[in-house]
Amino acid sequence: MSNIKETIESGKAVLGLEFGSTRIKAVLVDETHTPIASGDHEWENRLENGIWTYSLDDIWNGLRDSYRKLAADVEAKYDTKLKKIGAIGFSAMMHGYMAFDKEGKLLVPFRTWRNGITGQAAESLTELFQYNIPQRWSIAHLYQAILNAEEHVKDVAFFTTLAGYIHWQLTGQKVLGVGDASGMFPINPETKDFDAGMVEKFDALVAEKGFPWKLKEILPKVLVAGEDAGKLTEEGARLLDESGTLEAGVPICPPEGDAGTGMAATNSVRKRTGNVSAGTSVFAMIVLERELKKVYPEIDLVTTPDGSLVGMVHANNCTSDLNAWVGLFREFAESFGIEVDMNKLFGTLYNKALEGDADCGGLLSYGYLSGENITGVEEGRPLFVRSPESKFNLANFMRVHLFTALGALKVGMDILLKEEKVEIDEILGHGGLFKTKGVGQGFLAAAIDTPVSVMETAGEGGPWGMALLASYMLNKEEKEMLADYLSDKVFAGNKGTKMEPKKEDVEGFETFARRYVKGVAIEKAALENLI
Repeated sequence: MSNIKETIESGKAVLGLEFGSTRIKAVLVDETHTPIASGDHEWENRLENGIWTYSLDDIWNGLRDSYRKLAADVEAKYDTKLKKIGAIGFSAMMHGYMAFDKEGKLLVPFRTWRNGITGQAAESLTELFQYNIPQRWSIAHLYQAILNAEEHVKDVAFFTTLAGYIHWQLTGQKVLGVGDASGMFPINPETKDFDAGMVEKFDALVAEKGFPWKLKEILPKVLVAGEDAGKLTEEGARLLDESGTLEAGVPICPPEGDAGTGMAATNSVRKRTGNVSAGTSVFAMIVLERELKKVYPEIDLVTTPDGSLVGMVHANNCTSDLNAWVGLFREFAESFGIEVDMNKLFGTLYNKALEGDADCGGLLSYGYLSGENITGVEEGRPLFVRSPESKFNLANFMRVHLFTALGALKVGMDILLKEEKVEIDEILGHGGLFKTKGVGQGFLAAAIDTPVSVMETAGEGGPWGMALLASYMLNKEEKEMLADYLSDKVFAGNKGTKMEPKKEDVEGFETFARRYVKGVAIEKAALENLI
């Protein structure tokens, strides 16, 4: 305890803050990268005039509250005030659109990643660049505003992401980490900057509009992990800490997106590695050795915080419907007067799935509470279906719901693994699906025919990953790569628990996957006929 107090008072502790979609969290780490204090603030986006947004007051009140709680946690645990910090890093949900005029005034309410309002722009830009531009990307929002002839576009002097905005206000620097930048506009992995050829194409596309800006002039400067991204100004220190205790001058690392912090937190920034986050939604981030041969709407291309190309497969649905079924079993037990321990119930039902047939006995389900772009389904209709010949028992029932939680992900991963022949040495799994030991982990290994590891620290999440990136900037040796820093200094000795794919499970998942893809027609029929 006295060592930690000394670390804090000597200004060697490092702070990571992340703005998630429902929570803003601050994590303070010591010199061994161990979390020593934290604070968080819950917040909600709101739908205003058809736009999902957070107000500037939401942003600043949330940031200050999470920092205030962190500082209080430090004082309660270590009987000292948080005055000096070694380094800070800010991260947030990627994508979206925050546009400002030359006075620094927000021109339109923050448009978050959640908005699906840029379909025309995303399609046009994908065609123009021959590069997948998803609807949530910042450039799609800008171009859609142009197509909509929105009055504010001529006045744009700077546009950025949420993390880029926070960083700018606290340091005065209009910069962005390359991982977050890769969700604004395509990155050239060679230059680790916005793709110059595509920037030229965009300028030519909008030239006839006569805007007083060129695209490069209004984008943030791109930095890679470890680079100096400025210092906390006096004004910034007061924005963060209203009490006036925190000293200015703290070095701040490049702001990042939540995908990048997830990669750092799971030691998945080296080529041929990746991570799968499986909870309410599920996404895989695979660090690629080369560019893909084709454009796939199912695959987003982003980068690691140090600029390596990443193939991202994102499915909207994962465990929500599975959790609802577990809730039904709880109700059943409680009807008999049985008091239910939810951890035990999840563990029992998940382990039951291990007793099922390799291919789930011919059962089929879709846990679609919302639409699923990978399979082309526009809205959700959770569905369970079987034939009279299917083997309908509890083990197969649980197994099919665990398999289907990874169904859409597998469709996207098959593009990378089978069509593009991407090679992966290891995947790290994190999130709720992996809490029951050896079940979700083994099924993911079967789905992608790749070893899957799970680490205890993976649960620390994005703010811890951001603190690691800030620590890397502060403590790295000359020419030390981020992947080496993470492997040698953060995760050394923590390889996690690895599961190899079992041949019969791989074959069973392949059989299920063929049924899953063919059965999407049933899901679409349910959408048309179940109102």
